[in-house]
Amino acid sequence: MNNDKTDADVAFIRALAAILKESDLGEIEVEREYGENDELLVRLSRSSPTPVAVHAPAPLAVAAPAAPAPAAASAAPPPDPASNPGTVPSPMVGTAYLSPEPGAPPFVNIGDTVTKGQTVLIIEAMKTMNQIPAPHDGTLRVMLVSDGDPVEFGMPLMVIE
Repeated sequence: MNNDKTDADVAFIRALAAILKESDLGEIEVEREYGENDELLVRLSRSSPTPVAVHAPAPLAVAAPAAPAPAAASAAPPPDPASNPGTVPSPMVGTAYLSPEPGAPPFVNIGDTVTKGQTVLIIEAMKTMNQIPAPHDGTLRVMLVSDGDPVEFGMPLMVIE
């Protein structure tokens, strides 16, 4: 598992925890499939003292893929991207692409200045490529998805400050 995917998974879990805290729900369980034999299963419950996250990349998974989760939990937690006012949420369910075509440079890189309306990524939904514009001027601080990642409605995609 690459570090970008781990960062995106941590941000996704934090966003789910915020939803659980703000709502009357007692439990949230989500399964995300990244590809064949690579998935993330997250179950958050108010009854347990801490959120539980399980990553199972293959049916016969070794302990190594689960190791990054405890390391991330023991380190100082990064700020929740969903609570940042510059967070750009996904307007739809689909697959995120960071460049206009395979092998092309990405629309934006971390540190780039973007202008309102500038295309920052594409989300493919039902075989349609939807250009996602920057909602405001600013600088791309954090990219929370990787090229080809599945995205959900409202999921944080990036932070533009």
